[in-house]
Amino acid sequence: EDDLPVVTFGNLMSEGITLSRRGQHDKALGCFNDALKLRAGDKHCLIIRSKCFLKLGDTENSLKDAEASLQIDKTFSEGLYQKAETLYTMGDFEFALVFYHRGRRLRPDLHKFQLGINKAEEAIVNCIGNPSSVKLENKEELCFVSRQAESKKDNQKQQNKPTKDQKQTKKKSPKTEQQLLGALYADKAFLERLLKDGDLMQSSTRQGIKVMDLVSGGISYLNHRRDFWQQQKPMYARAYERKVLQQERMQDKKEKPSDISRSIAKNMEDIELMLARGSAEESCRKAERMLKRIQAWSEHEVPKKNELIGNLHSFIGNAQLAMGQREAALRSHKMDLDCARQNALLDAVSRALDNIGHVYARIGKFQQAINTWEEKIPMAQSSLEKAWLFHEIGRCYLELGKAEVAQDYGLKSLQSAEEEGDVEWQLHATVLVAQAQVKLKDYPSAIMTFERALEKAKLVPSEAAQNGIIA
Repeated sequence: EDDLPVVTFGNLMSEGITLSRRGQHDKALGCFNDALKLRAGDKHCLIIRSKCFLKLGDTENSLKDAEASLQIDKTFSEGLYQKAETLYTMGDFEFALVFYHRGRRLRPDLHKFQLGINKAEEAIVNCIGNPSSVKLENKEELCFVSRQAESKKDNQKQQNKPTKDQKQTKKKSPKTEQQLLGALYADKAFLERLLKDGDLMQSSTRQGIKVMDLVSGGISYLNHRRDFWQQQKPMYARAYERKVLQQERMQDKKEKPSDISRSIAKNMEDIELMLARGSAEESCRKAERMLKRIQAWSEHEVPKKNELIGNLHSFIGNAQLAMGQREAALRSHKMDLDCARQNALLDAVSRALDNIGHVYARIGKFQQAINTWEEKIPMAQSSLEKAWLFHEIGRCYLELGKAEVAQDYGLKSLQSAEEEGDVEWQLHATVLVAQAQVKLKDYPSAIMTFERALEKAKLVPSEAAQNGIIA
């Protein structure tokens, strides 16, 4: 008989991820369920399944999976982010904000946590209003309001309070719904028209599902989205935004310090996005123009001026390296390092050392890269940062023919990656150890280490890594 294909955890994960990317979330869910039967409690699989549930609108199960991953590992950054995202989607903006903050404290290098904080704070302000816009005037002795007056007010409130039936019959106006739902308003109107077709509502699909249930489910979903968007940004907040926008257009075009700060933040974000999208030349030009502008402004106009100058040198250096201008990139990153040291900016020092090490490694000056990165080791703030730092140093030692030292750094990298629970960096570190063992002609150990690396490649999952390791 022909051998049946072996269904492994890695295969199920790969298939589920592929289906999810195609938008076939129901089928992907089946793969993740089967994968968790083979490896119950795998935190990475739980998070991917949680994302799948969220795509399907099942926030309750999405939250359960995110929380289950955190029960396994309280410091799991992906679990914190997914829980925050699910809470945000549910409209629990305050709780979402708590978990975005926890994630940022744990992984300050991940920009998505800061973006989450920004959107949660904005949603909260939109719901409750901005405290700075409220002015209280102490015209009377407010602390000595009589109890009789309070009692009278309470009675009036009870009389004016709508009954349960009145609440249920109260609907949002079509204009309000149209503003909240946007393009989806036409879909909701269409579904509501379908409800009036009695014959159609009694029919069923080929799968035996009642059309009535499908249409009602669609309307219910749109109502939930409407309520979420209403909570995230109420109508008065939208009206306030329009009013502010009109006021800003009427104001004098002269830039104030607050306007300058907003302009700088927007430009810095654009520079970073251009570089991420592969437009290195455009990113470099914009950063150089921005650098000249900031240098011309005073400390009063631009708070943290020196920190911004260092950031721009860093962006310019990264763009120059992407364009192949390695010597120019090295000069830019050294200027970033000088600026950071002069102003005692420890995070910026760490960033500059990291970038300088990368340029040295690209040039082929591996010993200079090692010296630079070893200076950075005490500044590493997390196990994950140590994992890639030890890996890069080990890789340089391997290039220099010092296989034994490379193996030691590979093992250090693996230990740090295991502490963090990061499978991808465990894979990189294991491959480095195996390659060092080949150089040391310890072939039996190298084979065993490559086999461990292959198992990790299936977990990531990475087909390219699997093929490379097999080769």
